[in-house]
Amino acid sequence: MSRPKRELQSNFSYHITMRCNNREFRLTRLECRKVLLYAIAKLKEKYSLKLYAICIMSNHIHYLMEPAIAEELPKIMHWLNWYTAMCFNRMLNRTGHFWEKRYHCTGFANSDQQRALNTLRYIHANPKAAGFQRGFFYDFSNYGSYERLTDDGLTEWHPAFLALGKSLQECADRYKGFCEKYRPKPKPEIKRSWGSKLLSGLGIARGSPKKCKGQIGLPWDSWEAENAEILAVALKFVGANALNPKIALMMLG
Repeated sequence: MSRPKRELQSNFSYHITMRCNNREFRLTRLECRKVLLYAIAKLKEKYSLKLYAICIMSNHIHYLMEPAIAEELPKIMHWLNWYTAMCFNRMLNRTGHFWEKRYHCTGFANSDQQRALNTLRYIHANPKAAGFQRGFFYDFSNYGSYERLTDDGLTEWHPAFLALGKSLQECADRYKGFCEKYRPKPKPEIKRSWGSKLLSGLGIARGSPKKCKGQIGLPWDSWEAENAEILAVALKFVGANALNPKIALMMLG
């Protein structure tokens, strides 16, 4: 059976979620995050789009974007996922699928201000909801650009954010207050029923749920293909969004 065609419309923003295959924590490594940011910079050179929000987690990514031509969204995601999968497989010395199935995508009209603000806050709250950030600042999301009104080189402010006040500072203050009211709901544990009795009869214990590793680096061998252009993109993004840019930039090297 063919997959249903996506409903794509102009002047819509699209919340996109992309997960690593098997939900493995492949994006924990800083080098992968740098390359992902660089890939987005190259993507914006190739396609006309607005990136309103991004949050790179350990095993998935959230984007909020608006393509200039709505029908190009599949091409945009195909190119981004192909390019990053090719880079990551080489970096991690692996083969096969890097990303899990088709990306998840929901769209809404840019005029729907409340939906837009809720989506922005949901994306920016991901590290807090996962339990490894107390606040909203996070090196690999663009929340900092909204609160501090900085330019990270990749993202821009959503029209709904710009409608919050008469000045940019008023918009930032109101969005900060809106985010501080957020209380993430705990996500229900996914229960697998098929085969549970069989496994129990065989005496095979069910695996414990995976825990988010946050920004802690895994002990892989270093990747030698460091690139000044890749680093420059990452430094600008992280410097604009990190809670403490000085410390974050030292970590990036």
